[in-house]
Amino acid sequence: MPKPTVLRCDPELFEKDLTGRIAIVTGANSGIGLEIARQLSSQGAHVVVACRNRDRGTDASKEIGDGSFLAPLDLASLQSVRAFCDSFLGAYDRLDILVNNAGVMMCPGSKTEDGFETQLGVNHLGHFLLMRLLTPVLVATARSTGRPSRFVALSSVAAAECGMNGKHGAPSIGFEDPMFETRPYDEGVAYGQSKLANYLHALEASRRIPADQLVSTSNHPGWVYTPLDKHVAAKVLGTNPVSEFLAEGLRRFFLWTGHMIQPVDGAQTTLHCVLDESVESGRFYSQFGIYKDEAFKPGGWPMERMPNPNATEEAAEKLWELSEKLVGLSGSDTQ
Repeated sequence: MPKPTVLRCDPELFEKDLTGRIAIVTGANSGIGLEIARQLSSQGAHVVVACRNRDRGTDASKEIGDGSFLAPLDLASLQSVRAFCDSFLGAYDRLDILVNNAGVMMCPGSKTEDGFETQLGVNHLGHFLLMRLLTPVLVATARSTGRPSRFVALSSVAAAECGMNGKHGAPSIGFEDPMFETRPYDEGVAYGQSKLANYLHALEASRRIPADQLVSTSNHPGWVYTPLDKHVAAKVLGTNPVSEFLAEGLRRFFLWTGHMIQPVDGAQTTLHCVLDESVESGRFYSQFGIYKDEAFKPGGWPMERMPNPNATEEAAEKLWELSEKLVGLSGSDTQ
């Protein structure tokens, strides 16, 4: 079986001077986020490392270099998101790049501090509030520089199709019961819902904010060699030293075959969305992926479309309005 081809940024994009630009990368303490932050910093950007674990964030900030600053952010807490934004806006008067990278995957049923189902709360609602509170400075920066700011929401192939209730199918937003208050909780259903929400968030942002002010995209970064899939491995193999050894062996096998990729490769699609002037607002950019439809497996920058019939503009608008209510915003709160 031939190895899939990793889509990579044009090397010339890594020569672009980003001196003076400010970027926020959530979850920049490890994995894809760390690689994104490292690259942007190497090009002169000042990178705010937004993460929950202060010790790991401190280590990452040191690794990234002088062009970075650690700022605590717990996406499972709306209070923490608001405090982060207040702190950022008190220290900075511009924001050129916002990358919503942090996330959780297939975790057992649990709630955030605010009572949200954890995967929707962390992957979408915390990030939604973050982006909404920072939209004014993103837009103001674009107006002052004459260059659109960039917003990237890391979604997943799981936004298109995901293992749910023991079957493979297209996720949807459970508008009647998004927090699994009455329907049985399933890790795959919840994860697919949260990743579809990431896509719909970026899509609706592109419809509400002109492209000359904000280029808003979402992407599938690839199946990346990180601990993000630990809950999947635990569910399939169990939680003991032997199963953990087997899980790591499987990761290394898929890495060797080229179907799983290193974090630096997983960062390529986001970096393309941040750096390439030809990127189109509202589009979905995908590293090669495990799509059911063979036509989509090679990925695409951008994809022809999001291969999920539930990924509609109507769903995007409805989710935006629901999200505003859930996080306590109105349409005028961030204007």
